[in-house]
Amino acid sequence: MLALGALAIAVYVAMSQLPSFDSLKSSPNGQMIRVHAADGTVIVSMGPSFGEWLPYSQIPQVMRDATVSVEDRRFRSHIGIDPVGVARSVKVRYDRGHWTQGGSTITQQLARTVFLNNQKKFGRKFREGILAFALEWKFTKDQILELYLNKVYYGGGAYGIDAASRKFFGHGADHLSLAEAAVIAGLVKAPSNYSPTADAEAAMGRAGVVLETMRETGAITASQAADADISGLKLAPEPKQNSVRYFTDWALPQLDTLIDETTEPLEVWTTLDLTMQRQADEAIRANAPPGAQGALVALDRGGEVRAMVGGKDYVSSIYNRATQAVRQPGSSFKLFVYLAALEAGHKPADSIVDEPVTISGWSPRNDSRRNSGAVSLRTAFAYSLNTVAAKLGQEVGFTTVADMARRFGITTPVNTHPSMVLGTSEVRVIDMTRAFASVANKGVAVTPYGITRVTANGQTIYTHEVDRSHVLVAPYVAAEMTDLLQTAVNTGTGRAAQIGRPVAGKTGTTSASKDGWFLGFSSGITTGVWMGRDDARPIAGLHGGTAPAKAWAAFMKPATASRPIEQFDTQVTLPEWQLEPDEESYFGQPDNGQMAVDADGNPIAQDGVPVPTDSQTGDTLARPDADQPETPAPPVAPPQQMNQDWIDRVTGRERREPSPAGRQPLQRDVPRDQVQTQRFQSDRDQEDRPNQ
Repeated sequence: MLALGALAIAVYVAMSQLPSFDSLKSSPNGQMIRVHAADGTVIVSMGPSFGEWLPYSQIPQVMRDATVSVEDRRFRSHIGIDPVGVARSVKVRYDRGHWTQGGSTITQQLARTVFLNNQKKFGRKFREGILAFALEWKFTKDQILELYLNKVYYGGGAYGIDAASRKFFGHGADHLSLAEAAVIAGLVKAPSNYSPTADAEAAMGRAGVVLETMRETGAITASQAADADISGLKLAPEPKQNSVRYFTDWALPQLDTLIDETTEPLEVWTTLDLTMQRQADEAIRANAPPGAQGALVALDRGGEVRAMVGGKDYVSSIYNRATQAVRQPGSSFKLFVYLAALEAGHKPADSIVDEPVTISGWSPRNDSRRNSGAVSLRTAFAYSLNTVAAKLGQEVGFTTVADMARRFGITTPVNTHPSMVLGTSEVRVIDMTRAFASVANKGVAVTPYGITRVTANGQTIYTHEVDRSHVLVAPYVAAEMTDLLQTAVNTGTGRAAQIGRPVAGKTGTTSASKDGWFLGFSSGITTGVWMGRDDARPIAGLHGGTAPAKAWAAFMKPATASRPIEQFDTQVTLPEWQLEPDEESYFGQPDNGQMAVDADGNPIAQDGVPVPTDSQTGDTLARPDADQPETPAPPVAPPQQMNQDWIDRVTGRERREPSPAGRQPLQRDVPRDQVQTQRFQSDRDQEDRPNQ
């Protein structure tokens, strides 16, 4: 009696400390993250999967019956512990000397799943029994079965029948057939041994045992058991875990900065295009030289990462060469040299002399070992003339070139030694691709991103917004740069990247052929390709215009096939400071119907008579009709000559000496929505303002 009293007290104490039913429903054993491609396909599931919680009424009857039949056929009659099962378990323990058969009821398994561990020791079994009694005391049988079916582990990271159904059959558990329910119910005993994806034969054999048990308990008839076609079940295809993992390894750590910390299951929706990803994978594998690795990043117009390949095989190497590796870009770095030169006032058609040059003891040579004399910038860029790049870098300043590279998103250190114009600073593939994408975007910054939105329990907790306000260079500079890049593909070193539609791009090759690059854009997609060895050893015959350009074309041709052909906008609209002044806008009588103003800003009609204005608003009033008596007007001095000095004086604009370069400097990195117009004041206001 004393022992029973102590047991009752222990059960009562345990029952009083049990969480509520709702609390148990919302207490998963870990966080699950499911990653979706752009089309919604689940590409990666990480952590334990819990699926959707199914209330008891929504759990199919066949699933309930299958579980009770095979796991605890006396579930509806015992009080948490099955004496028959316990006796059988103790006998086996005595005969074999160790625990091989649990004899645990569904209630005991629930207690172990939620509160304990799987160690088969007497102390744990005793606590399990106490908790089982407490659960039976506090909750109904239906509540216990609901908790069990939504929390028990079914293998493959799946907790609960809904997660198991989605993993193995590709649909929710509310539509389980008898055969599918038998497979899932049979997993609980040994999830890894009976997994249908690991051992289909073992899974079918175990499901047959479940069906026979259901027939024995009367849950189904013999004909129903015979009609259940286990062998005809179609399993959901396993998501491929190869190259997409390069993308998810890059994107998922960003969740730490995008959302607040949470333990709820997350659904992460990404920009990855599975078709493009497959095409990128094939392009790198088919074109990378023997012994070489390859990387590829493809960005859409807004910075959406559509494909990312960090190596030829993720299984053999998880190192992401697209986002982690830093390699010399070779002549592809000339993008920043020519951007700086174009911004400084050069034009693609400008002539420059290709000749030997020495800068601070450094004497670059062209790849052909020849000099061509006077050539246009367009030709120099197309044929990647090193001497011209060196002269341009010296002219605009090597620090200016480095600043341009950083402005366009290069995050690695950039040196300012003269040789930097040939790409001696190490960069990342994703950064270089971003820079080319910003040129394609007419000089507006493009920031790569992979996560579009994140949901938790059906609620959106993050949505990506594309920032299109950060202007890097004026549109005319980007247009001129596109002109040069297009020529490099049409007639220069990038001819292997032609795909039957307009392409703009640039090759890059480092000394001794250690690295090969091709970066370019077409029809809204910008792609960067790198190839080389991880140990940076030379690769015979590797040039940017060979394997990398071919891989680029092999990817871009199908990637752009469904997109309209787009011609590049290389028609340059020059800024006002580069246009010839229109003298008629400064001198002579205005003939556009607008009135002149006097020195005080008052309108003057063509006959020299002041036009009346409202003293309160300053609006021009209608002149008196001719047939009305007129008040003699005071004598008015003849209008002053409308030259530039007069215009500057009446508008309050002080004359400025022209800058040495003959133009005003461009403002950089000014968001479009923050550009303000300058308000001019009259000479009188200027005189009243103190000197600053």
